[in-house]
Amino acid sequence: MERSELARKIFDTSHLEGSFKLRSGQISNEYFDKYLFESNPRLLMEITKQLAELIPAGTEVLAGLEMGGIPLATTLSLQTGIPAVFVRKKAKEYGTCKLAEGADIRDKKVCIIEDVVTTGGQIVLSANDLKQIGARIKYVLCVIERDQKCRENLSKEGLELLSLFTMEELR
Repeated sequence: MERSELARKIFDTSHLEGSFKLRSGQISNEYFDKYLFESNPRLLMEITKQLAELIPAGTEVLAGLEMGGIPLATTLSLQTGIPAVFVRKKAKEYGTCKLAEGADIRDKKVCIIEDVVTTGGQIVLSANDLKQIGARIKYVLCVIERDQKCRENLSKEGLELLSLFTMEELR
């Protein structure tokens, strides 16, 4: 599938209009319901094929952030053979009490996987948590870069954003 056709399909499938409060607290008159494209198997596989080409060389683990990054990390892992880890916003308080479930990330080159990025706030928090348990993180890979400010915010933390699409490209 051509990149432009994928952008149109993501937009047509996921774009909603109304009044929406974003995770960042911002109010928007449009929203991209990522779960609509992530739950569509054909669309998710095409997104995965194109995202896989952006994974930085040397990546040893894909870290899917709760909740939208998890299906992407899973399909990317299946496509590339790179192990995945599923990252909670907060370590669970029972069982293994882990923040990151799955592959071992200690002293590994980890690429964070996210669906839509607006400010990058949760990514910064999760990256810092993962670094505390030994991950080496430089790259973040996302499907939709909602706001360019996220690049600046991530860059201040030593993180580089690689996005499949910007919001402008989807429009």
